[in-house]
Amino acid sequence: MPELPEVETTRRGIEPHVAGQQVTGIVVRDGRMRWPVPPQLQRELSGQTIHKVERRAKYLLLRADAGTLILHLGMSGNLRILPCDSPPGKHDHVDIVLGNGKCLRLHDPRRFGAVLWTRDDPLRHPLLADLGPEPLEDGFDGACLFERSRGRTAPVKQFLMDNRVVVGVGNIYANEALFLAGIHPARAAGRIGRERYERLAQAIKQVLQEAIAQGGTTLRDFLASDGQPGYFSLYLRVYGRTGEPCPACGRPILQIQQGQRSTYYCGHCQR
Repeated sequence: MPELPEVETTRRGIEPHVAGQQVTGIVVRDGRMRWPVPPQLQRELSGQTIHKVERRAKYLLLRADAGTLILHLGMSGNLRILPCDSPPGKHDHVDIVLGNGKCLRLHDPRRFGAVLWTRDDPLRHPLLADLGPEPLEDGFDGACLFERSRGRTAPVKQFLMDNRVVVGVGNIYANEALFLAGIHPARAAGRIGRERYERLAQAIKQVLQEAIAQGGTTLRDFLASDGQPGYFSLYLRVYGRTGEPCPACGRPILQIQQGQRSTYYCGHCQR
């Protein structure tokens, strides 16, 4: 599933081609997404100018005068900027046709993505209203994690992956951040002190910033907006490296299952 770095990479890739452009039409080939594409989208969005492209958690927000288009890439979706006359593929479900002769095309084989429209403040939309802080913004720090963790008995890795705690720290990045912070992924969130959470918050920022700089993490068929895969997978320290030497101490990386997901860690470096 595209995570925060992949979505931010996509945002940066499409914004120069989309911002300032007028939408001249909408082509919906298959509106059966995670939620149906709104039937009024053609009427509401056509003729509108997209002023900017923002990101909230893993949602992209295309801001226009009359409202906001909310996009989600689902499990395996991607957005591409293409000439309007480019023949669509089997899973190319929606085109946002632009005045510059290009289109923003949503490719989503599993149809778990979303194309939604709101005239109201998108941050108050039911999908976004209860989300936690953005990990790369100034308001996110160790104190934030420490306060939200009090009384929590859940393992810290699951705690980090709760979007009500902090958004965008998916499985890969939770593994990597916990390794950098030296925290065992199974330790109860409520039994970690403020100082260690300060290290963890900084590790989260570092891992996400590294991933964005490298274009995200290649996950099966994820492609950035220019059609190129992300390359952060080449820099993963523990994720997917069971049995390989820990980059810090050389002992083998271990693997366990947590919440139906694989967790990777060093039993010596992480306590």
